[in-house]
Amino acid sequence: MKNVPDSPLGNMYREHIQLILDKNIEALLDQYTDDALLISSFSKAPVIYKGRDQIREHMQGILGIDGLETDIVFWAETEDPQTLMITEQITMKFGNDTANMRFADSWVLKDGKIAIHFAGMVQHPDGTLA
Repeated sequence: MKNVPDSPLGNMYREHIQLILDKNIEALLDQYTDDALLISSFSKAPVIYKGRDQIREHMQGILGIDGLETDIVFWAETEDPQTLMITEQITMKFGNDTANMRFADSWVLKDGKIAIHFAGMVQHPDGTLA
């Protein structure tokens, strides 16, 4: 992880990525409210996940990733309400293949947990823009 600020949400982000690397899905899901909403644009069409069970479904795919590396390109956070908006350069390994892409993640927190998560693809591994 590169360029993550030393702040409360920076610490939460570091923990989030480390839980993905550790493949610790229960602790990862504990970062979300029970009724959290996750909107993903990882595929070409938006996919919406609501609640712990559906977010678990989304995370199963993410936990299959090895060699995840992140480099923060843009970071903004607010305290009241507690929100985070980032753009990150991502490197992932799938077997012997390496993919480079750019994501945008935004979190809206409620009582210190992620209540809304926008997980957006910005640039696909083939270089095309989302």
